[in-house]
Amino acid sequence: MDTGQFWQLIHDARGQVADPTDPEAVAAGAGGPLAGQSPERIVAAQQVLWDLMAASYRAPLWAAAHLINGGCSGDGFDYVRGWLITQGREVLGRAVRPCGVRRHRPGPGVRGDLAIVWDAHLTATGEELPGDVFTISYPDLDPAWRFDFGDPAEMARRLPALSAL
Repeated sequence: MDTGQFWQLIHDARGQVADPTDPEAVAAGAGGPLAGQSPERIVAAQQVLWDLMAASYRAPLWAAAHLINGGCSGDGFDYVRGWLITQGREVLGRAVRPCGVRRHRPGPGVRGDLAIVWDAHLTATGEELPGDVFTISYPDLDPAWRFDFGDPAEMARRLPALSAL
């Protein structure tokens, strides 16, 4: 499975669920058809998912998530990015910009929107997705954004429109 096929899976799922803003519903809607694929394609989908998670690993996005949610841990930021992915290619694309990467091995997601592929692999094979068949490449966070996200004045300076809300 390539990135375009993954996005088509998300698009189709969003079109079939009652509430396309519900990440768990979209994940479940995408997981069914994915579970009908070969184990190799399911594993390839997991790599695409983690590549998208890496593409959205951006300090300004993390700061925005912190501001919107009144705080945002590392896990919380994973969930925000998982939600963005379930909202579709255009939504994610508006939220991120490309930059350099570093290598990291992920563990399984704990929320439905991050477990699309894990659940599909389990359904298709009866086994958990092997953790050594994919990697995630996280970019280095922009050092210019290393500040206390809890500082309202700095957040207002850097994210004025969002802070005004």
